[in-house]
Amino acid sequence: MYSETDLQAAVDAKVLTPEAALAFRSHIASVRAAPGADEESFRLITGFNDIFVSIAAVILLVAVGWIGASIHPALGGAFVAASAWLLAEYFTRQRRMALPSIVLVLAFSGGVFATMVGFLVKHGEDIFGKDLNETTGAVLIGSMALVTAAATWVHWKRFMVPITVAAGTAALAATAVALVLAVAGVASPDGTLPMALVLIAGFGVFTLAMWWDRSDRVRQTRRSDVAFWLHLLAAPMIAHPVFHLLGVTDGSDIGSGAAVLVVGIYVVFGLIALAIDRRALLVSALAYVLFALTQLFREFGAVELNVAMTAFVIGSALLLLSAFWQNARATVVGFLPENLANQLPATTRTVSLQPAS
Repeated sequence: MYSETDLQAAVDAKVLTPEAALAFRSHIASVRAAPGADEESFRLITGFNDIFVSIAAVILLVAVGWIGASIHPALGGAFVAASAWLLAEYFTRQRRMALPSIVLVLAFSGGVFATMVGFLVKHGEDIFGKDLNETTGAVLIGSMALVTAAATWVHWKRFMVPITVAAGTAALAATAVALVLAVAGVASPDGTLPMALVLIAGFGVFTLAMWWDRSDRVRQTRRSDVAFWLHLLAAPMIAHPVFHLLGVTDGSDIGSGAAVLVVGIYVVFGLIALAIDRRALLVSALAYVLFALTQLFREFGAVELNVAMTAFVIGSALLLLSAFWQNARATVVGFLPENLANQLPATTRTVSLQPAS
């Protein structure tokens, strides 16, 4: 089995011409009766060896982190970051293994951040005394997130793993949220302001993801994989604050009006997901709509079977949507203005019109 990344690598190495690669993609699309652009595929695993290497890498990284932390709290993260970089030199640059590369990116980013946290744990009181307040803490978190984003950018320039952009963007979003909270004097994780800031940051990440998607409308290059991870990051940053601000996440029952509103928002998310051909929003908001429908069935008297009825309705709806995704998407895109539709990922019709040679 060959992924889009493998085909693009063959084109870059001049093993295949761009025309030959496009003809191959068109042939596979016609055989499968579904274009690659509508499959939202990304490379995660090519064989069991990916899982084997990932497990071994995690064990090794835990070990070196443990050893480093026993010497100095900051060395735990530093050892993990350094080890992840060295492992990536082989498993990412030479072997091009997808799942281990993802694990190593996350380990590197987390190791860089953990190094600074460990330093503060050991020497924070000596540097700041006992006057460390919420504002200073927010500034420190923002600064550490910014350093992590810079380190992640260096990792991206070296290894070009698609998830790296999402990891760096998450660090930048954390920097922005923490600094705004510091300026506002509100560093508590509870309350409306933090959620509102996360929502704004989520819209920013979503915009960036669409920029990457726009640069590869037929999803044949690494840029589509980058967009996938950015959408996966943006979705919970949008869905959770929206439903939090509606009071869905406080653990108490909601009224029928609020439940209908939650379902309505989920339908809007579904239309957006169809238009952009990304399913992350639907998955991120799934728990909230399940909760809302459970409340609705309870309101209508189906107390004993409310959970089962909710699962049946949502499961059936999502399976039908998956089965007729291309048709539903073509309908939704057809209602959009032409200048907007031309910025979105290609539909079944537009992909079929790509030249075969």
